[in-house]
Amino acid sequence: MPAASLESKKAYCAKTRRSNYAASLRLEGFESSPADSERRLPSREELLTSYRKKQA
Repeated sequence: MPAASLESKKAYCAKTRRSNYAASLRLEGFESSPADSERRLPSREELLTSYRKKQA
């Protein structure tokens, strides 16, 4: 059996992380769908500017 590449290991970890996050949300009672894990998340800078605008 050939050794798994680093990229395939990273992809597996990312997929598992998304799956665990979705399961965690469901266990806590939040409504979620599989599409939630695929959507693009804002960058740190975008979040900071958004929160700064709300506070002002």
